[in-house]
Order: sequence, then C-alpha cells, then structure tokens
Amino acid sequence: MNINMKYSRVELNDLPDEILLIIFKKLDNLEILYSFQGVNERLNNIMHDPIFTSRLSFPKLSFKKYIKKFSSDIILNRFCSQILPTIRTKITWLDLESESMRNILDAADYPNLYALGLYNVEDETAKCLFTDERLSASIFKNQITTLIISIDPDKNERSTMNNICNHVFTVFINLTHLTFYDAAHQNNARLSFDVPFPTFSSSSLLVLKIKVQTFDVSLYILDGRFEQLHTLDIELASILSPSEIENQRKIPNLKYFVLCCMLRTWYYDELILPLIYRMSNLEELGLSFTTTVKETFIDGNNLKQNILNHLSQLKHFTFDIRSVMFIKNQMNLPSKEDIQETFIDLQYTKIISCVDYFRDYRQGLCHIYSYPFLMGRFEDITNNFAGGLYPYVRVVSLYDEHPFEHEFFIRISQSFPCMEKLIINNRYGQNQKESYKLMNDKSNLSIAKYYNLIDLHIDRAHDDYIDEFLCNAKTYFQNNILLDIDYKVLQRVTHDFTRDDTRINCTKVNELSLSENVKDSKSVQDYFPFAIID
Repeated sequence: MNINMKYSRVELNDLPDEILLIIFKKLDNLEILYSFQGVNERLNNIMHDPIFTSRLSFPKLSFKKYIKKFSSDIILNRFCSQILPTIRTKITWLDLESESMRNILDAADYPNLYALGLYNVEDETAKCLFTDERLSASIFKNQITTLIISIDPDKNERSTMNNICNHVFTVFINLTHLTFYDAAHQNNARLSFDVPFPTFSSSSLLVLKIKVQTFDVSLYILDGRFEQLHTLDIELASILSPSEIENQRKIPNLKYFVLCCMLRTWYYDELILPLIYRMSNLEELGLSFTTTVKETFIDGNNLKQNILNHLSQLKHFTFDIRSVMFIKNQMNLPSKEDIQETFIDLQYTKIISCVDYFRDYRQGLCHIYSYPFLMGRFEDITNNFAGGLYPYVRVVSLYDEHPFEHEFFIRISQSFPCMEKLIINNRYGQNQKESYKLMNDKSNLSIAKYYNLIDLHIDRAHDDYIDEFLCNAKTYFQNNILLDIDYKVLQRVTHDFTRDDTRINCTKVNELSLSENVKDSKSVQDYFPFAIID
C-alpha cells in the first residue's frame, strides 16, 4: 500500500490520551491549564487529572527571589474567574506569591486544600492575609496542615519575623509541617527574635524546617513549646558563646535532626554535643559545620566516641564536618590516610577525608563527609578535592595556596552540575597558562560548562581566574549572571574593556558588583550592555 506522507497532518486531538499525557507531563501545569482548559471535553478530562491539578505553583524563582510566573493580569484573571472555580475540588496544594495570593485564595472554595506555599511574604501582606475572617475561620484553621513561608528578601526585618510567627501559630492551629525559608540559597531569611523570646507554641507541629540567626533560637525552639515535634531541620548563621538558656532537657520525641551552621564556631564540645545528647531516641542525624579545634582534628574516632556511642537508636548518619587547627610546632601532623583509617569500622556509608595545611595562615584543615553528599553547600574545596558527583550542592567555594589549573575547573563543573553560586579565593596564578593558550590556538582546549551558575564571586582571586571565567574559550555559562569582582583586575583582564575573547561572557552578566567606583562608566556599561552596575 502506497501512503503519501507529503500532505498528511496529525493534529493534537488525533493523538491517543496516553501520548498526550506523556507530552503534557513535560510542560508546566499552569501553562497546560491556561492553554487547553475549555477547548473540548476530551482535553478537559485530561487536564483534570490530579497530575495537573493537585499542586499548582504560581511563583517562579528568578535570580534572587520568587516572582509571578505570569506577568499579565489577563492570565491571572482568567485563572481566578474560569479555571480555578472549575478544578477547585481537585486542588490540594497551592504555591502563591505575595502580589496574587489574596486573589487566588478568594477565587474559589478549595475543600481539599491542605498545603500552602506563601512566597515573598512581608509584614503587611501577612497581617492582611492571616487576619482575613473568612480564610482564617475556614481554610487556615480547619484545613491547612502543611505551610511553607518564604520571607521577602528585601524586607527581612526582625519585626516581620516576630509578627508572622505569632500569626502562624495563632491561625494555623492544625499545622503539622512548617517550612520557614525556601530552598534557594539567595533567600537567606533567618529568624531573629527580640528578648524575651515570643511565647508562640503548637501541640500539633511534627516537622519544622527553618533558618535562624543564632544557636540560642534553636534552644528556644526545643524548650518544649513544640512537644510533638519529631523532625527538625535547622540552619544557623552562627554558633556563639554559651548563654544561660537551658540545654539539658531531654527531647524524647525527636527522631530526625539536621543541623547546619554557615560560620565557623569554637563551640563543638560546649554547645553542639550537649544538644545532641538531649535526643536519646534519634534515628537520623545530619551535621554540617566548621569548627576550630585545639590539638586533634575531628575524625572517625571522635565521632564514635562523642556521638555514635551516645545514640543507640541511630540508623542513619550523614555529615559534612570541617575542623580547623592552628599549627605551631606540632610534629607528625596527620595525613589524609591517617584520618581515613579511623573510619574503617564505621558502618553507615562511604566516608571521604581530605587534609590540607596552609602555610600563609599556619592552619590545618580536615574535611570529612559522608557520600553520597546530601548537603546544599560544599565549601573550601582545594586541589585535593576527591571528585565525585554532588547533585544537591547549590553553593561552592574554592580556596587554596596552590594554583587552580584549567582542568581543576572542568572537574568542578562536572562534579557540581546544579551549582548556582561559586566563590573563588586564590591569590596564586596558574602555572600552565601558556599551554592553555597554545591549546586554545589549536582549538583543543576543553571548556568548563556551568549550566546553572547565576552568582559568581571572584573579587579575591588572581587575575588568571578572572581570565578563566570571562574568556569564552575556557568557560561557558548561561545568561543572568551576578558578577562580584575587583574593578582594577577587571580593567586589566579585559584590556581596559576592549578585549574581544572576554566580551561574550561579559554580555551574559546582568548585575555587576565592583569593589570601587567606576572611573569610566560608559566603557564598562558598553562592555556589560545588559548589566546593572553597583
């Protein structure tokens, strides 16, 4: 049989339901609903599948904050007037941003809604929303058990934190899961409270994921006000000197605990360990911090003696621990192999160790971590980096007193495919720069590719690393980059903003943060045509 395909045409409606589902699953739910809702009964039936209607996310992450997915009010109005009322009984989860959350919540009754994500929330928005009599008396009070709150990063004030927390535990009386931050590293809204600490509490809360400013806040959270809490994932900015807050009361209900601290602490023995000892029934533990030690690094023996021997119910232990020791006249300093030897009989998972000694600072750094690596940050990577794949990491920092060669950056780009922020601190120039130039001339130079990078800090780096990232023959990244850099170094590397092979990557920068005032702003702006210059 001869079939002439020249004039054949297959329309969307000709495809079987199974094929349409495969296609639609690869698209955004809201775009699917807006495009096909009401076209015909068959498409309506497909669109009403829980895959497309159970969770609707109206915000999208753009650079540093969540914004509206649809900029047009016409699209939002159609959702509120036509689409949401039609599928209201199928919606179980709504993610909303501050500008449109009120309109969407007022568009229909949602009898099966149990989860809310509220993004870019600020004090006035929260007050209006949480004091609304209709919403408070029905959806908020009786239905919502899961709540995500992301504070507006531009309005991150202590009064906002206090007020929103008070509203949350007053209005959402059946809350079981609360997340008080978002996954994006840029939005670092952290709870910081006035003294005395607010008196909010909850007898229903089971899971809490939160960013706080200090260790004291974590002690208040665990003072008994959340008596049913079994999971706590807490990220601290700092762990400072011990306070008078009680840190001995047992927490028998806590089964899962993750503690991350961004800044270096001196109080591993005095604060972190006593807190862990309160959790006698802990089954899963995650730790990520950097601490100063006096005589010995934290190794496998330390973890067994000070943590594992105290937690008889523990089934899973993940960690990312850096210990820093000042080097004076010590002899026989431990090597990577010495540290790795202490983990031989640790049963939990694969352990990777790395040891570096820095002459400039007279310090030793021992980094031990479980693999696969589940944390969102990986800091102070040196040339001794063991490699591997780290898909959960979003923030990476590099430091060494030895040069980072081009091949090192290729390894970094491949090991951290989802990296969004990169910080480089290295004052030592590359040794193999001339060979890179020769390879580039012959088109044999491999390119380091960063597909998700949006935040690049190279203001404390040698000129060679500015060249490494701005030269498009060495590095590829997408658009919308924030570049933090020293002005004089930038001027040198770009040959006073005239160099051609660094021009392409500079056009991908949309925010340029310079270390000093720009002398020739027109040349800089022409070289960075799409950038806002700070």
